[in-house]
Amino acid sequence: MEHLFSPFTLKALKLKNRIVMPPMCQYSVTNKDGIATDWHYLHYVSRAVGGTGLVIVEMTDVEPDGRISDYDLGLWSDEQIAPLARIVDGIHQHGAKAAIQIAHAGRKAEDAQTPVAPSAIPFDNNSKTPRALTTEEVQEMVEKFRLAVRRAVQAGFDAIELHGAHGYLIHQFHSPLTNTRTDAYGQDLTRFGVEVIQAAKSEMPDDMPLIMRISAREYVDGGYGIEESIAFSKAYHAAGVDMFHISAGGEGPIAAEGRPGTHAAYQVPLARQIKEALGVPVIAVGRLDEPTLANAVIGNEEADLVAVGRGMLRNPYWALEAAAVLKKDTSIPRQYLNGFPKQAQ
Repeated sequence: MEHLFSPFTLKALKLKNRIVMPPMCQYSVTNKDGIATDWHYLHYVSRAVGGTGLVIVEMTDVEPDGRISDYDLGLWSDEQIAPLARIVDGIHQHGAKAAIQIAHAGRKAEDAQTPVAPSAIPFDNNSKTPRALTTEEVQEMVEKFRLAVRRAVQAGFDAIELHGAHGYLIHQFHSPLTNTRTDAYGQDLTRFGVEVIQAAKSEMPDDMPLIMRISAREYVDGGYGIEESIAFSKAYHAAGVDMFHISAGGEGPIAAEGRPGTHAAYQVPLARQIKEALGVPVIAVGRLDEPTLANAVIGNEEADLVAVGRGMLRNPYWALEAAAVLKKDTSIPRQYLNGFPKQAQ
């Protein structure tokens, strides 16, 4: 039976365990230039020191106005490559693998003077009304994703993740709530996502996995559910996605009757349903920072990897602590050996 500290392989990606640090924005770029700083280096490398198997660098955007804020990372310029490559090298030095989430915030780009989106529909009453992209601009956006992925590959990442969740641009295109276009990108709601996937794959080595994060359920009135997300995930899988990272929500103000759960593992059933319907590996998320629970998700074959977000913000050594709790073998830095029980060494 597999467990949290079983190795995992997908194409050329070989992980020492099933623990993922998911992408979490740090809003820590200092000069609004999208370039990673020492904070980013210390933040990500410390989780590799702490025993994490896969570290996914936060939402990194394909153009300046594609950021949630001006303090987010970018990959629209070659000068942004080297600082990310330094982070990748540091992660590798401590036995972990590195991925990066490539994205565009669309209508949720808070610092853009005029955000862009599939359709001119604001996120809420307090948000800017976005400008609908022209058909030509949508095609140009696909090219921006392609070039960002090219730079990520040059930086040495082991996998690429496309952000198709939480109400950002790819999600905006495949949601009927935010895509009311009449051109080809409105007639087929998955067309933009499929073209971005194909563009990404064109820049990636054949043995490098492509991950896609999706919101498997929307929590607003009239939002889609698991059946719809299974359908668009099948289109994305056919286009080249190798693994799905299953989250939910983020598309608009939450309806009272649609509020997500607050209990542990509340999103795991969504991951299990995507896994079963598509027969592909999935990453589960959502209040999984209790080691015994995270271990059970793997042991019960509900997901292939487990992402620990807030728990890892609190404790960069979460994976080492989990090994001690579960009495599983893992590699502990020699400098820290005296801090752990013998059975975890």
